[in-house]
Amino acid sequence: MINETSSVMEPQSTWGGDWTEKKLEVFGKYVEAYLTIMNKNRYWQLIYFDAFAGSGNNNKKEASTNNDLLKDLNITQKEHDVYKGAAERVLGITQKGFDFYYFVDKNKKAIKELEEKLKSKYSDKKLFFRNSDANDEIKKLTQSIQKNKNLKALVLLDPFGMQVDWASIETFKGFSGVDLWILIPTGVIVNRLLDKNGELEYINKLASFFGLDERSIRKYFYIEEQDLFGESIISKVSKPIHKIAELYIARLKEIFSEVIDKPLEMRNDKNVPIYHFVFASNNKTAKKIAKDIIGKF
Repeated sequence: MINETSSVMEPQSTWGGDWTEKKLEVFGKYVEAYLTIMNKNRYWQLIYFDAFAGSGNNNKKEASTNNDLLKDLNITQKEHDVYKGAAERVLGITQKGFDFYYFVDKNKKAIKELEEKLKSKYSDKKLFFRNSDANDEIKKLTQSIQKNKNLKALVLLDPFGMQVDWASIETFKGFSGVDLWILIPTGVIVNRLLDKNGELEYINKLASFFGLDERSIRKYFYIEEQDLFGESIISKVSKPIHKIAELYIARLKEIFSEVIDKPLEMRNDKNVPIYHFVFASNNKTAKKIAKDIIGKF
């Protein structure tokens, strides 16, 4: 039996492994369905927004998380190297696409390579590339939507780690025209920060990620009891990875009215969950489509 509190390792395989392909397939199918619906009597402008676009090359090592954190958690390069294959899938869709495509990455070299790769191939598209922090660009996006009610956005937040602050997610509140797919590194990162003894060395990172204070995080993930001598014993809850996904989904429901309860769960070769791919929207039909697609994988 695999213990979820143990070190979580991604399959020792190439980027095209089963779980990464599932993620791309699910997202690709949703984009197709999204455009089919939005293209009916289309009078709005559509934005595709990818905040962690990468270079689009599967042989690049694009370190986008904190190097010290990676080292401290003994995260391998294979765990970190997540191929960003969504860009060309979205641009390659044959039906009428988005009016604007925004690709963001904090890695200057990666976003430059993506720009060079895509601009020549899709010169007929309105492509924008930003070498910037995802949180800053998310806020700019929501400000633009607030100013222009005819803008609708499909947002992909596909980080390796915990770079998306909850404060950025909160900026989506109140917008009916935003559909969000977000990758939660439940097992590969977050569970490791929730150490079994409750020392929480990275409590500031956990707090900014969940948008909760330390007391709330401890209450959700730890049990405090007393032994026969009156000493406090702190233990981590069972199935913490599932609890992480459960909490993040609950938090999303405070921002969006329609959130998938059972996201796409991606497991490693030891059958341990490492990521959860979550969908959120304010549209019931959008939620049903996402749920049906996930249900087939």
